[in-house]
Amino acid sequence: MSASDTPPPASAGGSAQRVSNWNLPNVITVVRILLAPAFVWMLLADAGHDGPLRWAAAVLFVLAIATDGVDGAIARRNNLVTDLGKLLDPIADKVLTGGALIALSILGELPWWVTVVILVREIGITVYRFVVIRQGVIAASRGGKIKTIVQSVAISFALFPLWTVLGDWIFWVNGILMTAAVVLTVVTGFDYLWQAYKGRRARAAR
Repeated sequence: MSASDTPPPASAGGSAQRVSNWNLPNVITVVRILLAPAFVWMLLADAGHDGPLRWAAAVLFVLAIATDGVDGAIARRNNLVTDLGKLLDPIADKVLTGGALIALSILGELPWWVTVVILVREIGITVYRFVVIRQGVIAASRGGKIKTIVQSVAISFALFPLWTVLGDWIFWVNGILMTAAVVLTVVTGFDYLWQAYKGRRARAAR
């Protein structure tokens, strides 16, 4: 669910109505989090045999990660954007992508250093969000959203055993996509911290 500047809907008397946290976009986000364990189990149960469970796990990941755009669109269109949604949405993405990266590394298909670099960035930013939550929920930036999309595409290609259909050249495509995901992860992480630092300085100067 993306950040939105859309104000909450106004009541008949002109006052703003409080949007309930128990709305459809937030429920979709929670479901995305709950799908992560099932997806990881299916991937590990296949144990690298590239069988039906592997394909099913890859499809489940794509369907789950695709709901990110769905809940955001519903929230913006119906003025259902909430602080809880802004907080849970990036966490849901991290649970899914983190689970996929760890499982791929366990299967020996992805270097552990790639998984560690991405997880350190993602967990670090998430912890920072909680630390400064009293100052307001920090929604995902545009660069962060692009990073999430590239990560999702790279992980999806890594999950689908396309080499069994298209040949070994697909490993080059997977490598290029994962490299782009790592670079964007690191760059947007530093940019996030820099923007947060500038924001703190601006508040302190008031």
